[in-house]
Amino acid sequence: MTDSRTTPYAALLLRLALGIMFLAHGLTKLLVFTPAGTAGFFASVGFPGWLAYPVIAFEIGAGVLLVLGVFTRWVALLAVVQLFAASTVHFGNGWSFANPNGGWEYPIFLTVAAAALALIGDGAHALKPSKARSA
Repeated sequence: MTDSRTTPYAALLLRLALGIMFLAHGLTKLLVFTPAGTAGFFASVGFPGWLAYPVIAFEIGAGVLLVLGVFTRWVALLAVVQLFAASTVHFGNGWSFANPNGGWEYPIFLTVAAAALALIGDGAHALKPSKARSA
């Protein structure tokens, strides 16, 4: 049974954790590895190098939107797709993310967490987009 008093706070914690994770990963790709370096890595694992640029933008944008609680379900659904795609890079490396080149445990966990957030919704303290008024 779901406790309706605490569920909004559980969703808030999950939303914040995923949002901060996306911000951290996007900013790392942007500021540490650089977009060109990230593109090179993408190409080395079989993804088109140009895909690095929208991924960086998505991770930073998704992180901000999740932290704020704006379009949470849509962002989480898009995150599921992105994280599953990212996890394909790790499948051949075994389960543990501590394996050389990272295993699939962490990306799959994040995929499941994003799917759960998409199902749960915004949670507490979310800024919700205003609804369009009909004429």
